[in-house]
Order: sequence, then C-alpha cells, then structure tokens
Amino acid sequence: MPIRLRKFIGTILLLTLVVVWALVAMALAQAPLIREHAVASVAYYVIAGLGWVLPAMPLVAWMSRRKDDGRRTTKDG
Repeated sequence: MPIRLRKFIGTILLLTLVVVWALVAMALAQAPLIREHAVASVAYYVIAGLGWVLPAMPLVAWMSRRKDDGRRTTKDG
C-alpha cells in the first residue's frame, strides 16, 4: 500500500478515534461516582484525557511504515 494512502486512512481513523473517545468519555463522566467526588473526577479526566494515546500508538506506527515489511520511513527507526 502506498504511504500516502496509508497516511490518509490513518488520519481518518485517528480523527474517528478521537471523536468517539471524547463522546464515550463525556458519557462516562456523568456517572455518579465521578460526578460527585472531586478526586475521582480529577483521576478520571486525567486517565480519559491521556487514554486515547494507547490505541493511537499502533495506528501511528502503522502509518509510518514504508512497506509491509515493517521498515520505517525515518532513518532512526
């Protein structure tokens, strides 16, 4: 698959991931445990705010591969 197509597909998937993650995080934030306790609320928002990075990392790695053999486009990887 050409790198431009791979990056285009990855961009669409990343945008979809972020939008869905934000909607689910907002819905879960309405739970009484999170809404009523300040410490739980802060912990939830930190985890929810940074949590989307874990599923995004493999997608970004896939986007940066030059070919299907796993080689990267940068010289350091």
